[in-house]
Amino acid sequence: MSKLKLAYILSLRNAAADKAGQYIEYKGKKQYMMSPLEYLVTSLNETPLGDAYSLETVIYDDDEGSIKDQEKLKDYGFYRQFEKPWILPQKLSVQGCPIDDFFCSIPSTYRRLPIDSFDRPLAKSTFEKSLLEKLAAVDADVVVLDGLLVILDELIRPQSPFYRKIVNIHPGITHQGSLYQRRGASATLDALYGALGKRVINWQTMKTESVPAINKTGASLHYVDSGIDSGEVIYDLLETHIEPDDTIIELRWRNFNKSLFPALHEGLEALKNDITAS
Repeated sequence: MSKLKLAYILSLRNAAADKAGQYIEYKGKKQYMMSPLEYLVTSLNETPLGDAYSLETVIYDDDEGSIKDQEKLKDYGFYRQFEKPWILPQKLSVQGCPIDDFFCSIPSTYRRLPIDSFDRPLAKSTFEKSLLEKLAAVDADVVVLDGLLVILDELIRPQSPFYRKIVNIHPGITHQGSLYQRRGASATLDALYGALGKRVINWQTMKTESVPAINKTGASLHYVDSGIDSGEVIYDLLETHIEPDDTIIELRWRNFNKSLFPALHEGLEALKNDITAS
């Protein structure tokens, strides 16, 4: 059987916030912050996952014309540069090809427009059509989202050729009703508050209410639907203990290694089995 063609979509600004590809302070020591993309590349190179999948493209949506994106990527830039940190090691290759050769910029420029702008829906549609064209060009069987800081619409509708082909790796449990549920962009911060016996009820004002403390979190690979981390779960894992003195970056590092990387790997294995059985 031929390999499943995999496309990867991320926001560099999210990876930069994680200090991906750098050494971070962790409990008085230094630890390397591997990104989910680097973990996936390593798995494709070194495990049987590489017999099932081939990486075809890495798309990023960051907008060089956006002042906000420029600020968030001021330490990294929008591509690998001499004497600047980058989210991946310099000589990293995937299945024999330099990883940098796979990178493709499709900027979500519609984000420059106000939310209520008359032109924003059309600009968003144009962005998604550009994604569609690229995914179709590489004939992607599976599309993995990792920290993509935009919400997809047209690509995940039932009439889309990529309906139920797009999945998201999320640093939290996403099952509706789970005691450990942490959806949305602030999942890690939400988990930290939860370990302190607090729940944020307004993310604008950071108003909280008291709740029973929960000192564990995890990660999920799930299908992408029209909600926020609300799609059907393919595989999840709850293996990350939250320590009372954790910083966000310390918890991110531990959760990546304890829950997110294994959930990504096992989830892709389960997805492969579902696809080949259908």
